[in-house]
Amino acid sequence: MKTTRRALGLGAASLTATAGFPYIWNKKSGEAWGATLKKGAPIKVGVLFSLTGELAVPEADSTYVLQYAFDNINKAGGINGQMVEPVIVDAKSDFNIYSQRMKELILRDKVLAVFGCYTSASRKAVLPTVIQFDSLLYYPTCYEGAECVQNDICTGPLPNQHSRDLIPFMVKNFGKKVFFVGSNYVWPKESNKDAKVWLKNCDGELVGEEYVPLGGSEFTPVLNKIRQAKPDFIFSTIVGSSTIAFYKQYKQAGFSAEKMPIASLTTGEIETRAMGAEFGAGHFLSAPYFMALDNPTNHKFVDGFLSSKYNHSGVTHYNMEETYNSAYVFKAGLEKAIAQYGVDGVTSQKLRNVSGGVTLDADISPEGKIWIDDQNFNTWLTPKIGQCQADGSFKIVSQSPSQIHPDPYFIYPDLGVCTASGLKAPDGTIRKNVL
Repeated sequence: MKTTRRALGLGAASLTATAGFPYIWNKKSGEAWGATLKKGAPIKVGVLFSLTGELAVPEADSTYVLQYAFDNINKAGGINGQMVEPVIVDAKSDFNIYSQRMKELILRDKVLAVFGCYTSASRKAVLPTVIQFDSLLYYPTCYEGAECVQNDICTGPLPNQHSRDLIPFMVKNFGKKVFFVGSNYVWPKESNKDAKVWLKNCDGELVGEEYVPLGGSEFTPVLNKIRQAKPDFIFSTIVGSSTIAFYKQYKQAGFSAEKMPIASLTTGEIETRAMGAEFGAGHFLSAPYFMALDNPTNHKFVDGFLSSKYNHSGVTHYNMEETYNSAYVFKAGLEKAIAQYGVDGVTSQKLRNVSGGVTLDADISPEGKIWIDDQNFNTWLTPKIGQCQADGSFKIVSQSPSQIHPDPYFIYPDLGVCTASGLKAPDGTIRKNVL
């Protein structure tokens, strides 16, 4: 696999080069010139995650697992006999860089699609550019929903596919009083709106809600408030390096998972390994994937990745698996688009439009069968809840009996329904690209 790596800085030379680049726009077709397939040419895709900074803890491994997936795809003959060529960029945990590099990937590197972003803040930073140039983003992690975009495909869970199960599970098993702690940006705050709905439905009580800066590592004030509030459990939407600091300080402050566990949507095997298993043991995570899943496809995925040159963390993880699956969703969608339009007729938007209904069976997807909804282009997933064990692995303690329909407007039914054409309001009007 040929991989292009651009470690672009923000220095004067880089800015001059960027400013001088002649971005070309094809007004007739509405596509960036070059963002179409050419017979026999490499299939260029962007990979836009953070390899450095506070978001590198989950995001670096997303880059590595994409390289692993595309390597495997290329070794098996590529897509329609053409090799996938990732263009890898370090967004450096800076939302401005995400936006800048997205434009460069689309207009300079002429990628057909971009795989990237972990936080909703970075996703919202790049989507206006993706929409403007009618490109395509594969967003491979959980998010808060309340969006209806015609230029992305999402392979991670929505709130009705994880916190909807997690909150009632925790209330039933540990008690009704909960304290919310999150990173201070859009995803935790919006996710907590959903969590409050689930909490109300099971007669729970919110006894505190605190947010810390993204990348923050000082939790003493929050821990003091938790001590005063005396909740039965903590609901955490902390992300990145802050997660490691929070869990360590939580245990060091004398709190225990046995008496007051933390329930999270984002603290999995990568974070637990980084902090030390003794700090994660006993706490809970809701996700569609766990490294400990016992099925042949997952065994092959775990063994293959951990024995590959791309293994840096020593584990697999929900975000890695959702990212890995996005590469195969891309492959299946592109094969479908080529069959329908021919190689030279495929564009980013045509690829998106034929991807509704794309299915990864259990022999491809490590978490089990999934498929892309043909209206909102999110993914049908099987929610699971795992408890961290003494060795840092997760034991699955609850699982949905079947795949759950992704519903980005589950708690906002009055706003309408996300369709392939846009957000359809109750009065029948349709708006495209609602962010």
